Amino acid sequence: MGIFGFFSKDKKESLDQGLQKSSENIFTKLSKAVVGKSKVDDEVLDELEEILITSDVGVDTTIKVIQRIEERVARDKYVNTAELDIILKEEIENLLKENNSQDLLDFDLPEGKKPYVIMVVGVNGVGKTTTIGKLANLFQSAGKSVILGAADTFRAAAVDQLILWGERVGVPVVSHGMNTDPASVAFDAVKQGVDTNADVVIIDTAGRLHTKVNLMNELGKIKRVMQKFIPDAPHEILLVLDGSTGQNAFIQAKEFTKVTEITALAITKLDGTAKGGVVIGISDQFKIPVKYIGVGEKMTDLQIFNRKEFVDSLFTKK
Repeated sequence: MGIFGFFSKDKKESLDQGLQKSSENIFTKLSKAVVGKSKVDDEVLDELEEILITSDVGVDTTIKVIQRIEERVARDKYVNTAELDIILKEEIENLLKENNSQDLLDFDLPEGKKPYVIMVVGVNGVGKTTTIGKLANLFQSAGKSVILGAADTFRAAAVDQLILWGERVGVPVVSHGMNTDPASVAFDAVKQGVDTNADVVIIDTAGRLHTKVNLMNELGKIKRVMQKFIPDAPHEILLVLDGSTGQNAFIQAKEFTKVTEITALAITKLDGTAKGGVVIGISDQFKIPVKYIGVGEKMTDLQIFNRKEFVDSLFTKK
């Protein structure tokens, strides 16, 4: 059994609750679109297209979904409106599967990668430091030893916040304070991880996209100093995005993928918005797996992303 275990009833209830606004938004509009209709026709599909776009699925991804449903309707000759939500779920789940988003019921650290080094990037305000704290808690709760590195030294608040999270979760934080060299912090954090045989090292970094060249250089330097201890570090570069910002999250993802390689996504704050469709669009457009989603304030409300359960919660009428 992996460290996150199976997808429990409690997790599913939290996911349902966290995506409630998005789900209600979709089904309120979908119900109006199919009222008085017995079959899925062009008018229904036009309405569905608008619903997906306004749910922040994104234009390009929405067109893909609609084309797939049109093909199903043409092939099956007659599809009634009661079947539409079933087909919609199937096609979106297939799309996510193609986009490298896996149904991870279990999550194990790769063998031979100890400590497993995660470098976290994202602009201020997306919930980056909170995500790191919650992620550290998930590993810690599973009996894994974790070290945090406070390498977002541009903001005093970021350093202080990470130290507070370390105290709260009960994991050590390597910090040199504000306005110090981020690469030096990363160097010491990874060194401590190696020296103490830690399981996971999570490095927080600054996200100043308005100084892209500086950011690219900074992240490159952080990688190089970590590789002095672990040649293939970081093993994961996790981009944290605020799901409640909708299309702005697309823009951030686009800009960060220009600056550095991104290997995984964490999409936060989905509980406070009706923009849950952004998860589908970002996964499709960037072909980067969504690994974590934030669906609430509780420590356990950072969930490992499960494609099947996500689609079920988003597109099942409550």
